[in-house]
Amino acid sequence: MQNTLPIKMEIQELSVFYKSFRALNKVTMPVYEHKVTAIIGPSGCGKSTLLRSLNRMTDLVPGALIEGKVLLDGEDIYDPKKDVVDVRRRVGMVFQHPNPFPMSIYDNVAFGPRLYGLKKRAFLDELVEKSLRSAALWDEVKDKLHQSGMALSGGQQQRLCIARAIAIEPEVILMDEPASALDPVATLRIEELIFQLKERFSIVIVTHNMQQAARVSDYTTFLLMNEERAGELIEFNVTTTLFTRPKDKRTEDYITGRFG
Repeated sequence: MQNTLPIKMEIQELSVFYKSFRALNKVTMPVYEHKVTAIIGPSGCGKSTLLRSLNRMTDLVPGALIEGKVLLDGEDIYDPKKDVVDVRRRVGMVFQHPNPFPMSIYDNVAFGPRLYGLKKRAFLDELVEKSLRSAALWDEVKDKLHQSGMALSGGQQQRLCIARAIAIEPEVILMDEPASALDPVATLRIEELIFQLKERFSIVIVTHNMQQAARVSDYTTFLLMNEERAGELIEFNVTTTLFTRPKDKRTEDYITGRFG
């Protein structure tokens, strides 16, 4: 598929092994700059493995082995000379279940910047407010910044986690089913937020929800397990095209609910 959009990340022939088990099989796809890319497919097809390989979270799994390349601005993040801390600063992560730290709302957002050496209170105050505003949470919490982040509702906690992720000013944000644990109203807020955030970040989202993928993403990747039970990329395309005119019969069967 021809496309002249700037590529932020490029996955090339990526395979992931957990000891002798191959979880992903030679996945190749782009992540376009300032676009939302959705990863869809049935349970167990390697969606989360693919997502976590994009900021080397797979390094944390004993026995994990990577083959292929993941390029960020043309440089392989798995190059032995690459600083994994810097990779994870540039490629942030928001998980399926909200996971605020057991500390104040303010300290949740300031945690990353402090870790990277930002200590001056005035700068931290400004950054915390900016991040909470970007996560559409400021108006709800500005009078209780020193209360525990754990006391917020589920949807607010997830937006707090998004604020925490963007406070270190990453270039890419990975989201692993960020709304699956939320009610419909909170889910809508997260989807609206994703739409706004792509103006500043490139976003990759894993979702089980076909309607959500269709609503929030510009591009969609469909993964499916092959005969060896490894995740394989079946189709990558503009989201509207993939959902209305899929090229592969397996894609059509999945999105119409015939299997998976």
